Amino acid sequence: MPEPVLPSTARLLLARTARVQREGRAPSLVAGVVRDGGLAWSAGRGDVAEPHTDVQYRLGSISKTVTAVVVMRLRDEGLLGLDDPLERHLPGTPFGDRTVGQLLSHLAGASAESPGGWWERTPGGSLDELGLGGTDVVLGAARRFHYSNLGFGLLGEVVARLRGSSWEDAVTAEVLAPLGMRRTTPRPVAPAAQGLAVHPWADVVLPEPEHHAGAMAAAGQLWATLTDLGRFAAFLLGDTADVLDPGTLEEMTVPAGVDSSAAGWSAYGLGLQVMRLDGRTLVGHGGSMPGFLAGVFVDREEQTGAVSLANATSGVDPLVFGLLADLRAAEPRIVEVWSPSPAPVPLDALGVWFWGPAPYVLRAVAGGLLHLGPLPGRGGRASRFSRREDGVWTGLDGYFAGETLRIEADHLDLDTFVFTRTPYDPAAPVPGGVDERGWR
Repeated sequence: MPEPVLPSTARLLLARTARVQREGRAPSLVAGVVRDGGLAWSAGRGDVAEPHTDVQYRLGSISKTVTAVVVMRLRDEGLLGLDDPLERHLPGTPFGDRTVGQLLSHLAGASAESPGGWWERTPGGSLDELGLGGTDVVLGAARRFHYSNLGFGLLGEVVARLRGSSWEDAVTAEVLAPLGMRRTTPRPVAPAAQGLAVHPWADVVLPEPEHHAGAMAAAGQLWATLTDLGRFAAFLLGDTADVLDPGTLEEMTVPAGVDSSAAGWSAYGLGLQVMRLDGRTLVGHGGSMPGFLAGVFVDREEQTGAVSLANATSGVDPLVFGLLADLRAAEPRIVEVWSPSPAPVPLDALGVWFWGPAPYVLRAVAGGLLHLGPLPGRGGRASRFSRREDGVWTGLDGYFAGETLRIEADHLDLDTFVFTRTPYDPAAPVPGGVDERGWR
C-alpha cells in the first residue's frame, strides 16, 4: 500500500480539487495522486457516490494509450513492425502506405475524425461501414503532427485482426486484467457517472448520450474508476506487471510527433502525450468524450502521478498538472543514496575530448551508461550511450540517438565526427587532415 500524504498536503490537494470543481462547474469530480503503486490520496467533489474511488467515468482518449500498449506487445512478439505499412495488416484503406508507427504518433496524416455522424455521440458500426476514402487522408505522411481519432480506430482493427478477437477482448486480456483493472470496461457498469453537459450561461445540465463506438472504440471507449486509473498511472511509472517490457514502455515515452500549436513544450510519443511543464517532463494522456473529461499524467523522475475524472463535457480546467506540482512542492521525493559503481570503460577513456576546438566531456553515469556532452556553460550536442554486445556504444537520446560511438586509443569515432584529446590532434585521424603548420 502506498504511504498516505501528510495531512497538510492532503488539505492542499483538496483545496485545489475543490476549486477546480466549483469554478469549472463539474457536476462531479474525483481526483487522486499516485505513488508506490497506487493512490496515496484521493477525493470526490460534487454529486458522486462513495466510495468515490469505485465510480466509473468514461476515459475518452486515455483508451488510445491502452490500445497502443497492445500494439507494442504485438511488435515485441514480432507480429508487426512500427515501420510496417498499414496495408500489410489492414488492407483496403486509403492509408495503406502509412506506417503503424506513424498512426501511433499521429503522423499518418489521417483525418481527425471518422466520416459520417459525430462518432462520439452516435452508435458506431464496422470499419467497412465507415466507408473510408481519399478525402480522409488530409496530410502527407510524416509531414506534421495531426491528432487523429480515426488513426486509432484503424489501430484497434489491426489489434483485432492480429489477435483474432475483438479489440475489447484483446485489451481486457492483455492489459486490464493483468494490471488488476477489474472495474475498467468498454461500457458503463454501475456505479457509473452520468455524462452531462453544463449550460454555458446557467447552472443547468443536459444528459449526454452514450453508445458503443464500433470501429472507433479503440480511440475512446473505455470506462474506469479512480482506483483503476491510479493503477494505470503506476504502470506508466514502471510497475508494468509483465504487461510490457520496461524498455518498450520507455520507447513509448520518447517524443515523435511535436504539436507546435501547443503552449510550451508538447509532443506525442507512441500512444502517449509527452510534455515539458515547469521544468518537468510529464507523460500520460488526457481524455474527453461528450459528458466526460479525464486525465492521467506521471512524473517518471519524481515517481509520482495524478489522475482525475469528471462528468462534464467541457469547462473544467486540467487538474492533474496542479496536483503533481503541489505534491512535488509539499513532499519532494528523497532520491536514492549515491554509492560508487565501476565505470563501464577504463578511466583513461573518460574526461575531456575535443570536437574540433570545442571541449566535450565523456563520463560514466548510472546504469552502466556513458554521457558525452559539452563542458558546463557551453552549448552543444549531448547524448547518453549504452553498450551493445559487440562493444560498440549506441546513442539513446539527444542529437546522437541511434548513432554509434567507438572508443579508440587516441580518438572517439561518432557518426563521422572524430573527437581528439587535444583540439585537432595531428596524430589522430581527423577528417580533412590537420594543417601541418599547426596553430598559429
